[in-house]
Amino acid sequence: MRIAMIGTGYVGLVSGACFADFGHDVTCVDKDEKKIAALHRGEIPIYEPGLDELVATNVKARRLDFTTDLSKPVADADAVFIAVGTPSRRGDGHADLSYVYAAAKEIAQSLSGFTVVVTKSTVPVGTGDEVERIIRETNPKADVVVASNPEFLREGAAIRDFKFPDRVVVGTSDERGRKVMGDIYRPLSLNQAPLMFTERRTAEMIKYAANAFLATKITFINEIADLSEKVGANVQEVARGIGLDNRIGTKFLHAGPGFGGSCFPKDTKALIKIAQDYDVSLRIVESVLAVNENRKRAMARKVSQALGGSLRGKTVAVLGLTFKPDTDDMRDAPSIPLVTGLIDMGAKVRAFDPVGMEQAKGELPSITYCEDAYSCAQGADALVVVTEWVQFRGLDLDRLKATMAQPVVVDLRNIYSPEDMRAAGFTYESVGRPSAQG
Repeated sequence: MRIAMIGTGYVGLVSGACFADFGHDVTCVDKDEKKIAALHRGEIPIYEPGLDELVATNVKARRLDFTTDLSKPVADADAVFIAVGTPSRRGDGHADLSYVYAAAKEIAQSLSGFTVVVTKSTVPVGTGDEVERIIRETNPKADVVVASNPEFLREGAAIRDFKFPDRVVVGTSDERGRKVMGDIYRPLSLNQAPLMFTERRTAEMIKYAANAFLATKITFINEIADLSEKVGANVQEVARGIGLDNRIGTKFLHAGPGFGGSCFPKDTKALIKIAQDYDVSLRIVESVLAVNENRKRAMARKVSQALGGSLRGKTVAVLGLTFKPDTDDMRDAPSIPLVTGLIDMGAKVRAFDPVGMEQAKGELPSITYCEDAYSCAQGADALVVVTEWVQFRGLDLDRLKATMAQPVVVDLRNIYSPEDMRAAGFTYESVGRPSAQG
């Protein structure tokens, strides 16, 4: 199959490279000339494990190419995927669909022969209807089917998620469209991936509902963690105890500083706005968003309490800045309100992240960036684990203690055991577990 992928952001680049690896001919299109030039040089604009090798392999095999001009790739394509950004719109929290609609209009001008135009971007319910209207208005003669194919990729595990998906959702009731989409995803059939066909609006709703439910699980266990701290329970054991019930499941039950990233905050806001437009109240989702926003800032107060209630003149070392491991994504990262809160309380902040520091500098310009975890901890009154990078899970505790001004660790990801930290002589605070005094 011949595929044009409009947009070379996270979703577009990963999807394009994986489709090419399936054996399809894929051209990724982006208006950013610098980004396309970098891709031609083999430079990947995002950090995703294995993506650089996947791109290089398929470029070498001539199944994957990059361009700034969509006219020829669209004209030649059996399917055109729209994978442009849909950020939260300033002022009201709705998804900003201007890039999607601009792409639809430009695509319409280059269509030739029967083509399936697919919204891969996360879009509100009914967006496919508007994309189809724009295409037919711009090019009344176009032989086109507009489908929805939401992505369910986890940053840091996106390639595996694409190749071994829990499900592939395709929203179209057109038989020709179903055939094209079935052919595109046919290489997954050996893996018995469930290809789920629905109406277009249902597919759009599935994406938002899935993210809202996962965000709800995270927020639920975070609130249980707060209660566990007060009553002397261990939230990790609570999570395991409820997660072993297969009606609940173990995933997304890890207590921490709150969810961030490019999807959950943005998509929960957008779902709430969609519901308001249809006079429906999503009280659970509204609460999830409110609790999560408050939690991020509250983590700074947790650090302050570990140092006796005052951070004035204290130095705090922060390990991990990205919203999760194995990505350089700083969008809505919990580290941002945490660090801002620490600074507001008078602390000096030093930080280290294995891959995210360049991206972090735009969000947090007034802190000191360090070369590794130990130089970050040098002279610190407290060390805070914010992102659970594997590099932080096996630190030399004796070396760490020797380099710090005070042996205080606030572990917002529960990567260490209170017993081990007590034995090593640390004052140790975690999330939803008893404190430890060394």
